[in-house]
Amino acid sequence: MSRPHHSAATFGRYPRLLPGCLLLWALGSAPAGHSQGLVEDRPNVLLITIDTLRPDALGWVSGVDTTPVLDALAAEGAAFAKAVAPAPLTLPAHVSMFSGLLPRRHGVRDNHQVVGQAPPLLAERLAVAGYSTAAVVSGFPLTTQFGISRGFSRYDDRMTAGEGAWLERPALETSSVALSWLEDLPEPWFLWVHYYDPHFPYEPPSGFNRSGRRGGYDGEVASVDHQIGRLVAALPKPASATLTVVTGDHGEALGQHGEGTHGFFVYDETMLVPLLFHWPGRLQPLQSPAQPRLIDLAPTVLDLLGLPQLLDGDGVSLAPLLAGKALEVPPAYVETLQPWHSYGWAPLAAVRTSEWKLIAAPAPELYDLRADPAETANLFGQGRPQELTLRRELRALEALPAISSAAVADPDALARLRALGYLGTPESGPIPDRASLADPKDQLALRQLLTTADEALRSGRATEAVTALRRVLAQDPGNRFAQTRLGLALLSLGRPEEALVALREAVRLAPEDPEARAALAGLLTQGGDPAAAVGHWLELVRLQPQRAGGWSNLGAALGRSGEVERAATAYQRAAELEPEDPIRWIRLAFASFAAGRTTASIDFFLQASTLTSAEDFPHAGTLGLLLARQDRASEAVTWLSRSHATEPDFLEARMAHIRLLLTAGEADEARRLLDEGIGLRPELAQLVADDPALQGLLP
Repeated sequence: MSRPHHSAATFGRYPRLLPGCLLLWALGSAPAGHSQGLVEDRPNVLLITIDTLRPDALGWVSGVDTTPVLDALAAEGAAFAKAVAPAPLTLPAHVSMFSGLLPRRHGVRDNHQVVGQAPPLLAERLAVAGYSTAAVVSGFPLTTQFGISRGFSRYDDRMTAGEGAWLERPALETSSVALSWLEDLPEPWFLWVHYYDPHFPYEPPSGFNRSGRRGGYDGEVASVDHQIGRLVAALPKPASATLTVVTGDHGEALGQHGEGTHGFFVYDETMLVPLLFHWPGRLQPLQSPAQPRLIDLAPTVLDLLGLPQLLDGDGVSLAPLLAGKALEVPPAYVETLQPWHSYGWAPLAAVRTSEWKLIAAPAPELYDLRADPAETANLFGQGRPQELTLRRELRALEALPAISSAAVADPDALARLRALGYLGTPESGPIPDRASLADPKDQLALRQLLTTADEALRSGRATEAVTALRRVLAQDPGNRFAQTRLGLALLSLGRPEEALVALREAVRLAPEDPEARAALAGLLTQGGDPAAAVGHWLELVRLQPQRAGGWSNLGAALGRSGEVERAATAYQRAAELEPEDPIRWIRLAFASFAAGRTTASIDFFLQASTLTSAEDFPHAGTLGLLLARQDRASEAVTWLSRSHATEPDFLEARMAHIRLLLTAGEADEARRLLDEGIGLRPELAQLVADDPALQGLLP
């Protein structure tokens, strides 16, 4: 869902910290053997994450000098070409970076979920230690509504390109925001800068396109490298004042193993990313063949800064490796639930060492990475001793208990939902045994057909999409993605009855899919059954409690159902989540008036007016009328005079203004306003003629 054009950077949104003793335990004093030191002795920390970044897109890995800035940082710092992402998805991978936990432990296992309250995050730790914390993110999955902003006092998630879930911000703008902040961020600071550009679609700026099959992708990486150069050049001097960490969240398949982008498989092309630490004078240059993991990032940064660790996590500090010492990094666990969440097919998991990799699937896979780095020769079932060892490791990792869960861990949201009458807290059911589900490897043809249908739908060719989606459903009736897209395609063709059937089935198949539920709820709201929509909007805001649009849509459905008090409660939450958006306050104002709270309604309209110019405020007449009803004549006249002829309440507002002028003895001004109003809206003349108190003003 797109953010309104008037939304500003999220300045001043302080972290929701953990309650009571848990916060003290998670973020409190350093354990024995660690020295927190003085804040002024600590370096600044710059974390750069690049979406969808393959190691071989960088010159220092591939040998092709297309990324001079990152190549120089790698040459001067400690660089790893084979770091392992925990999931091939943006939000789960970043939560793992900041928590040191695997997705199955922190609970965020897909992009549509919301970070829970339990796992403390790196920014929170650094904020407690006295760091200024700021972030500039450039992809929709990292916007504030998904909870990743916890711990940052400045968080800019304005997207300026694309639409819907494809919203992003180009690298040029990302660097410009970060550079503006470097001018006034108090030191020491922690600045996270996220670049989205290498993500599909690959459309590099002019001058950066590269030749060959992957030229668009490599060109976007080169463009990001250039923008990072602007940022690095502006860092404080001396260079030792800043610890810089650069990595990717996951890779990109680019056609390998039949996958175009990422998220579907767990082969190395989507799971390996570069990782480098640059701290001149403190870290010696090093290019290591070791296999670190992104869950090791937060423990390493905290160790280098002499700060206590977060909760007992899954990651380890790489500080010994950075010092040139031996360190046995545990095997990497990776997963993707996208095949299950999207299609109802088997989720995938893998355990990887620097030499071997086991993929858990209905048809398991085992690869000797030394002899077969492209993962083409499956050795599973051939009696290799590594197979047994990795299967044991997999069982142990999958037996680790969850520390948190997504969305439902937000107690504030749950309290509000219960106040609105939401009594249930449904959880998604357990995922069936992998062996009983379709193997994603065997579904590539269907997935390609689904990709084609989705592209047709997004390009406005809905009839073509319906044909392709019905073909998929004929072969795979339980396909969640196909059911949701079929409903959306039928809606776009003006066939709401058929769309309703498809979307109800989609929600039945995937009750925690926010896209399907939002589409169904929206159809019910607009289609004359808002009472039926309320339950779906309630479930949606449970799933995504920080998404203001969901609360606002819930308010609309409640209002249309005649439940104005509950509608005002929902609109209040939407306004709290996006306080810079005047539309949120305006809707709350109307709902409050409908609930009989005129004074509160006036206050909310006034709040909205502070977020627009006086000329652009769209309900000046309405506000003036409310003030007049409360005998606040002087204030009322100010707003009534600003009422535009296009406002719904313009006629009533103009008549009220004329009455106030007559009461004040200003008959000439009243006649002037009447003549002006009739010129703008001729029907005003008849309304005045029907009003005995005003008809004398007519010629």
